[in-house]
This record gives sequence, C-alpha cells and structure tokens, in this order.
Amino acid sequence: MREQQMSNLQGKVSREIRGHIFLIGLDRADKRNAFDSHMIHDLSLALTEYENNPELRCAVVFAHGDHFTAGLDLVELQPKLADGVFNFSDDIVNPWGTVGRQRTKPLVTAVQGYCYTAGIELMLNSDIVVANENTQFTQIEVQRGILPFGGATVRFVQAAGWAKAMKYVLTGDLFYAQTAYEMNLVTEVVEDNQQLTRAIELAERIANAAPLAVQAALHSAHQAFLQSPEVAFANLQNLLSPLLASEDAQEGVRAMIERRAPQFKGK
Repeated sequence: MREQQMSNLQGKVSREIRGHIFLIGLDRADKRNAFDSHMIHDLSLALTEYENNPELRCAVVFAHGDHFTAGLDLVELQPKLADGVFNFSDDIVNPWGTVGRQRTKPLVTAVQGYCYTAGIELMLNSDIVVANENTQFTQIEVQRGILPFGGATVRFVQAAGWAKAMKYVLTGDLFYAQTAYEMNLVTEVVEDNQQLTRAIELAERIANAAPLAVQAALHSAHQAFLQSPEVAFANLQNLLSPLLASEDAQEGVRAMIERRAPQFKGK
C-alpha cells in the first residue's frame, strides 16, 4: 500500500494527440506540479516522442490544476542534483534546452497560477507563451542557496535585458503576468483561464503551415539566437534550397493561384 501511495505522488505528464498537435500536461496537481525527478524524466520522454513522430507538427505544454508549477521539489531533488538530474543524453530531448538533444519542432506553453523557477525556464525554452492574467512568477533560487540552472541566467537576460532581468534573478522577487509581458517573457496575457484554449489556437495555426518550412524558420532563428546572426545569415540558402524543391512549396503556389487553403504534407 505504501509503495502504491508513493507511486501516486510521483510526477508524470499526460499526453493527448489532436490531429497534428501533441498536448503535454504537467500532472502533479496535488503538489502544485512541483518537478520531481519522475516528472522531469516523463516530460523529456514526451518531448522526445513529439520529436520522433513525423505526424506531429506542434506541441503544447500546459498544466493540470490551478498552477503551472511551484518549481523544483527540492526535498526530492536535492540529493540528486549533484549527480546531474538535469543532464540528458543525446537521445532524449532536454525540456530546458541547456544540454543534450535539442528540440527542432515548435512548442507553445500555457501558464497559470504559480510559475516558479524551473517553470519560468521551461517556458523561456518554448517558442510562444500564453499566460493567464493571474500568473505569478519568481526566480527564487538565490533564496534557496542555489542559482537558476535551467537557462534563466541566459534566456531571461536575453528576453528582458540585463537591468530588468537582474532585478528578479538576483532577488527572487515576485512579478506578475503583465510585468512578464512587458519584459518579453510571455507572448500574450489572457483572461478567464483561457490560456490553454488560446495556446491550442496558436498551435493549430502553426500546424496548418508547411511543417518543413516551420522547422527551417525555427532552425534559423535558433542559430541566430544561440550562435550569432552571422551564422544564421550564412546558412539561409542551405535552408531555403531543399524547401524550394519540396512538394509543399509547389502546393503553396498552387493554393495561392487557386485561391484556397493549402494542404501541406511535410514533403
């Protein structure tokens, strides 16, 4: 009985396929979706499933319950941090994108309630973020004796700028959805808990576009962001040439001439 109770408390993620969209839900609501090692592992597996399935064109990460995540479950994780619980092999997608296999397909994240520490870093590693108006954020690691190690020291600064980012990275102070929007941490702020509905709408728009073109555009943006604009500029033609020869490019032209919605196949 005790083993069953412990298993029920372990974090996991839900999975649902809707057409070309993959919904991934943080599913530890009784613990405010705090990340334990089990939920971290299951999230990485779900994102790897998404990457490996050619029929899936966009993923949405959301959370069951009232809160996106209260951050890391340090009681469970602290003994494991020194062993590299955030180290990922080259075969498994790292949800935080710091090491290991990198995601190549688009990701939309929907947040609400608490979005603390690793939750901020998770959304910063996605491409579009929709926040409910009640969302509150804190990068509180320095108040727990550690530093943000899921990407905030880089991505928070890149998004918000040095002065604004340091105010929160170095203090752990709370901030809210409107401030997150003003600092370019989230894409949109919505009312009435419509964050998942809006995230799915955006994912559907992405999934209706040509998947090879979407992935190439994302790859180019990642090159500029993670390497340099010069690297991205130099590689544009290499990304464009195979697209020009694709069936989807021909379909895009035909659809334009025939004044209809294109039907892309990812070929």
